Amino acid sequence: MSDGSDIILRASIKPTPSISATQQTVNKANEEININIHGRHDPIIAPRAVVVVEAMAALTIVDALFVNMSAKMDSIREFYF
Repeated sequence: MSDGSDIILRASIKPTPSISATQQTVNKANEEININIHGRHDPIIAPRAVVVVEAMAALTIVDALFVNMSAKMDSIREFYF
């Protein structure tokens, strides 16, 4: 339900789990090693995350509107038949 006020969304995004640059770390034996992770990486997700959150919010609101519209149509049909 809404009274027409602005809709405010807050979202959390987990950090990227890995980057493709060589990194210094330690292994289980406490030895310093270098690792290089291969595969698909996306270090900058924030600009696309805003678009995704806005799109999902819009889809959710439209879905709620359609549910409300169909509920009203069922009530009208029951009233006349």
